[in-house]
Amino acid sequence: MNDGQGVPPEEQRRGQQPEPRGGYLGSGVVYGAVALYILYLWATVGIGAPNIAPPNAWATSIFAGPAAFVPIAVYLGLAVVLAISPRTARTGAGLLIGLGIFTLLGGGLCVGALVQSGV
Repeated sequence: MNDGQGVPPEEQRRGQQPEPRGGYLGSGVVYGAVALYILYLWATVGIGAPNIAPPNAWATSIFAGPAAFVPIAVYLGLAVVLAISPRTARTGAGLLIGLGIFTLLGGGLCVGALVQSGV
């Protein structure tokens, strides 16, 4: 059907289609959350150390104190940059979702560990 302006509806729809988004949402979620868990397990437990890590591994790691938030800030910056670019928008969105999963599950694990230790 024609709306009276001389442009067929098929051409109108073609002009209004959103820009296609690139990337993979699922892989961004999985790789993002897994990468954050590996990073923080390495930093706190000392994965890959030749000896068993001491109980205060967090205090002796390079991520001690406020520097513990640097990996999150870098990850968040990377995820936002990827989410802004149309070619990698879905991967960036997946990384942001992975950060949310990491925060929810990591917070739950942390609280559970604190409760068990009596803190």
